[in-house]
Amino acid sequence: MRPKFKAIETEKDEKKLNAAENKQALLHPDRIREISQYILKNFRQKTHRLQGGNQGFNALFAVSSVDAAKLYYETFKQLQKDHDKPLKIATIFSFAANEEQDAKGNIADESFDISAMNSSAKEFLSMAIVDYNALFTTNFSVDNNGFQNYYRDLAKQVKAKEIDLLIVVGMFLTGFDAPTLNTLFVDKNLRYHGLLQAYSRTNRIYDATKTFGNIVTFRDLEQATIDAITLFGDRNTKNVVLEKSYREYMEGFTDVVTGEARRGFVEIVTELEQRFPNSDEIVLEKDKKDFAKLFGEYLRVENILQNYDEFASLKALQQVDRNDPAAVAAFQTERYLSDEDLAALQAIKIPSDRTLQDYRSTYNDIRDWLRREKAGSETEESAIDWGDVVFEVDLLKSQEINLDYILELIFEQNKKNKNKGELIEEVRRLIRASLGNRAKESLIVDFINQTNLDEMADKASIIDAFFKFAQAEQAREADELIRSEGLNEEAAKRYISASLKREFASENGTDLNATLPKMSPLNPQYKAKKQSVFQKIAAFVEKFKGVGGQF
Repeated sequence: MRPKFKAIETEKDEKKLNAAENKQALLHPDRIREISQYILKNFRQKTHRLQGGNQGFNALFAVSSVDAAKLYYETFKQLQKDHDKPLKIATIFSFAANEEQDAKGNIADESFDISAMNSSAKEFLSMAIVDYNALFTTNFSVDNNGFQNYYRDLAKQVKAKEIDLLIVVGMFLTGFDAPTLNTLFVDKNLRYHGLLQAYSRTNRIYDATKTFGNIVTFRDLEQATIDAITLFGDRNTKNVVLEKSYREYMEGFTDVVTGEARRGFVEIVTELEQRFPNSDEIVLEKDKKDFAKLFGEYLRVENILQNYDEFASLKALQQVDRNDPAAVAAFQTERYLSDEDLAALQAIKIPSDRTLQDYRSTYNDIRDWLRREKAGSETEESAIDWGDVVFEVDLLKSQEINLDYILELIFEQNKKNKNKGELIEEVRRLIRASLGNRAKESLIVDFINQTNLDEMADKASIIDAFFKFAQAEQAREADELIRSEGLNEEAAKRYISASLKREFASENGTDLNATLPKMSPLNPQYKAKKQSVFQKIAAFVEKFKGVGGQF
């Protein structure tokens, strides 16, 4: 990544690495700044936060010394000073008798006794804790009790994903368990036991979006990693523990454990484009099943590839005008790509953002269709067996966009294009590709049609205007639902309010029964009426959950 510092970053000799001049080279301001810029630029990709509003995961950054922690913390702070939404970064360390590792690679214990810490380190830690206190309205300090309380609160905030990036020297690298961590950035020499302990901070399984940890090193730790895995396993353990290469996921490979052949990204994309060039035309049940299996396969491999810098470069290349030599050259320089690397990226074809939106929309439509088919008791039994189809709901949710992001996009798109018809078409595509906002499509479209978007001064204004509109629509539609179904008004409002609060309608208990018109449960139409009312209220809740307001 940084040719200027490559020699020292690949050095293996401990004496050379510990020499004063080399320690200073590793802390050179240019190197610290370039690594910091890399982390900020790639953080959302590495932690799976590429979609607007998506929370994804968070990360640790292990550095070699307190001096390194200070330099990185201050550099991140300076680089983010003008950002609208800066990463929330914290740091923690204490005194360790020896920052170097022993022969087994054990990371030196850091105690809560900060009395041995020099004044410069203590002053910096105090400043970092002041920043933390301002962020979370707390009152911690570097005295013994205050520092222990800071440690405990920091651990809690990391686990809650309230801290995006935590810079550490030794603390949190052993024993700390947070499934929300998926990435470890490393600018520190690790080996054997200490290496495996540090790497293991990222490997707690969370859901389908996190099946392994993501390690990004700014020193050459490849052989150290293989040596550690071999020491505690055997010669073949690395084939099980380490993920496959970028090339293998792109071109396909055979799993050494199961013997199963795994198709690569390129082959999957080629089949998608050849078999389903227009996802709107998927009508036959067999085609629906084939598409669902194929796109699920795409989602799984794409989720893994998001962790690779090469894939990030491939995605970024799609935004570059390839007919502009200056733009291509700037891209090549920024990504440290050779001519061969650039040519390889240019040879790979990937679906456009719009095509992927359409694919996700169709995937969601098929999932909804199948659920309705299974729920319909009068439907003829299908000759197609869907038993081997797994809908990747967690992977879809990992790419979810929130309502604020959609509204902000409406604001931005309206500034570029005043044609409401085209704006609505674009917004419909976005909403239909989203699991959580599909039920709000008509609400958002009505808002666009009934609002003078040119009067919106900023993004905050359009968000405020939408929620006022939505709350008024919620009250109007609730009244209409109660009136048209002849429901008990007081009981219905109570039931709907409770359902909106928990964000789903439930048939359990007697609350739903209380909303119904006076009718004997023995009446043949009672069950059908109850089910009809429940389905309408459930749809109402899906449409209006999260918009607030009172009846």
